Amino acid sequence: MYFNQISVKGLGCQSYCIGCPAAQQMMVVDPKRDIQDYLDIAYEEGMRITHIVNTHLHADHISGDQELSAATGADIYINDSVEISYAHKGIEQGDIFTLGAAKVEVLHTPGHTPNSISLVVTDTGRSDKPEMILTGDLLFVGDVGRPDLPGSEILDEQIENLYNSLYKTLAPYPDYLEVYPAHGEGSLCGRGMSAKKSSTLGYERSANPMMQFDSFEAFKANIMSAFPARPKSFSYIIATNKKGADLLDACTLDKRLTPDQFQELMEEETTLVMDTRDSAAYGGFHIPGSINIGFEKQLANWVGMVIDPGTELLLVVENRDAYDRMLTELHRIGYDAVLGYLSGGINEWLMSGRPVDQLAQISPLQLHKKNGPDGPLILDVRTMAEWNAGRIENAVHFPLTDILDQKIPKAEKDQEIVLQCGSGYRSNIAAGFLKDQGFTNIKSLAGGVFAWHNANLPLV
Repeated sequence: MYFNQISVKGLGCQSYCIGCPAAQQMMVVDPKRDIQDYLDIAYEEGMRITHIVNTHLHADHISGDQELSAATGADIYINDSVEISYAHKGIEQGDIFTLGAAKVEVLHTPGHTPNSISLVVTDTGRSDKPEMILTGDLLFVGDVGRPDLPGSEILDEQIENLYNSLYKTLAPYPDYLEVYPAHGEGSLCGRGMSAKKSSTLGYERSANPMMQFDSFEAFKANIMSAFPARPKSFSYIIATNKKGADLLDACTLDKRLTPDQFQELMEEETTLVMDTRDSAAYGGFHIPGSINIGFEKQLANWVGMVIDPGTELLLVVENRDAYDRMLTELHRIGYDAVLGYLSGGINEWLMSGRPVDQLAQISPLQLHKKNGPDGPLILDVRTMAEWNAGRIENAVHFPLTDILDQKIPKAEKDQEIVLQCGSGYRSNIAAGFLKDQGFTNIKSLAGGVFAWHNANLPLV
């Protein structure tokens, strides 16, 4: 039997290839939209992709099922109760796929969604006992799938389904069973996933905090206590996955824009300039009104939080390679309306004589000297967990999610404000929003708390 796990950093998505080179057949489970990895594996291992399986209707990324089916002719499979409008085959509890030595059995494990499945995998060339379980978004390493995404009207039912799937459906399976989830660290489909990409059922039973409850009531109380932030993109991605995303060859791949062309498109109400350079470069010079979302591991989540799906994007990038990388990241979450990029980058814009803006950066040592009753207002835009772990004295907690919700700090519009996060990435995003709300004296702490710590400055 052949088995391979493919991970997408930052987004936290994990997909799988299961097959048998002797039988020349391969199944892809939960494929990402950029499919070349699967095509390469099939070619290198001498297999044909014959089956494409989705464990559930995804909310955080665009499924690559149609992209892969168009390239290979493989059939698409999903729980037969999922309402999708493109060609597929339904599967249900107890269905079995046989690909040479690989035996794959379907388990109905609702909870994250009403239609979620898991896949129990047996390498019959070694044993008649199951070897692993692909748990989709049911059971993660260190966490479980959030049940709130399908909607509040069925939340109670979903929580009960989740509990029953974890504590009853999985109960008969042995501790040695290897667990391979659809998501890992970075995903917003759970609350506290481990950086580890796999585990065993026995270890999760003993160490996963969501597998330690003696009653459904205790489980429900815990899971209801807090849900992760829900990006704007999730509802759009769910709707897109229901109807089926456009194939990528229908999307613009390379459109270089002169400053004249770029400015003309900027003036349309439906467009937004997204500057993908690092925080220091953005702070030096940037196009007025642009937002800074660069190449960071949580890039996809922040795009989904900050930018309305369907927005027409104009990109400022360092070079063509950066543009291609960003296109891939954006396509994975369904942001396909990319109009192009500024040819020659910010330097070409500067040389054209057009206006630029700056975001002042302040170093940790400079801020430390100014900090005090008469110093600037320091707004810490990190999460509550980060804030509780250690903060700069006199800082005020004002999470970025609050700023994105149009909440305004209690401060004069010309007051000196220093925005601070972990590395400078989120503070640059926050700066753009506060400037739009009329604040005129905004600075960003260069390097954030990471640089503050490296400068041996105290946290409280």
